[in-house]
Parts: sequence; structure tokens; C-alpha cells
Amino acid sequence: MDAFAVAICKGLSLGKGFRLKHAIKVGLYFGIFQALMPTIGYFLGGLFSEYIKAVDHWIAFVLLCIIGINMLREAFEKECDECLDCALDYKTMGLLAIATSIDAMAAGVAFAFEDIKIVPSVISIGIITFLFSFVGVKIGNVFGSKYKSKAEFVGGVILIGMGLKFLIDGLIETL
Repeated sequence: MDAFAVAICKGLSLGKGFRLKHAIKVGLYFGIFQALMPTIGYFLGGLFSEYIKAVDHWIAFVLLCIIGINMLREAFEKECDECLDCALDYKTMGLLAIATSIDAMAAGVAFAFEDIKIVPSVISIGIITFLFSFVGVKIGNVFGSKYKSKAEFVGGVILIGMGLKFLIDGLIETL
């Protein structure tokens, strides 16, 4: 659901620059990372789980806030078609994919302890995340094409809010 929410934000920021390849790209980034992270967690098992769990909320918070603040900044700048393509570059998408899938690594660690079959699980996770993200970009774009910079502003606020939620949830867990 985190990837779905971020995909909606990406769709919001695309405006008239939306192309089917954008939804596919976002879906692939999120689907691959959501499948990759539990796989990594599964193989790492309990080895690093307490270290990752201790900082995962901080990592997600920082990454989502950086990207959200950037979206807020772009909402107040003049529109340009070049800016739309920048929003989907490998650096931005990689950071978003990592930020939304860090908790999936912890789920992978849990998979190892529960003796869950990893291959069918991560294939399902990847496909479902791809589909949700793909649809999320389109949903966000339909909404965003009507409201443009306001939609990008809302998207930035949503990302920052998600970052704060990750941080607060993580801090509460450590209490």
C-alpha cells in the first residue's frame, strides 16, 4: 500500500506528460524492490534483523521527506516538460523504491523464521505491487491532470506525511 500511495503521487506529478511507459516504469521499480527486499531479508535471517529494525523507520523518513520536499519545491516552480521526466529518473525511483520496501526486508526475516516458501511469496508480492503501482500512477494522473501544481503539492505533503508515519511507528515500536 505504501508503493501504491507513492505511485499515486508520481501520477499526480506527471500531468499531461503521462505515458504508459511511466506507469510501467514505476510498477517495475516498486514491484522489483518489493520482491527483492524480502528475499534479502529472508537470506540474512536473524543475522542483522535487530540492526535493520532499529533504523528502518529513520531511513524511510529521510528518503520520503527528501523526495516530498522536492515535490513541494517543484509545485511552486514554473511547469516544464523536462521536469516531468526528471521525476522518474533512476535515482529518484530507486530512493522511492527503497524507502517503500525497507519494511519488506523485515518481513523477509520473519519469513525465514516462519519457514515460509520464499519463491512463491516474493513472486506474488512483486506482481501485486507492480499492478497496484501501475494503477496508482494512472489514478494519480487522472486526478493530477485536473489540478496540476496543487496535486504535486498534495503529493509532496503525502510523502512527507508517510515519512513521519514511518518515523512515529518506528519510534513507538522501540519504546
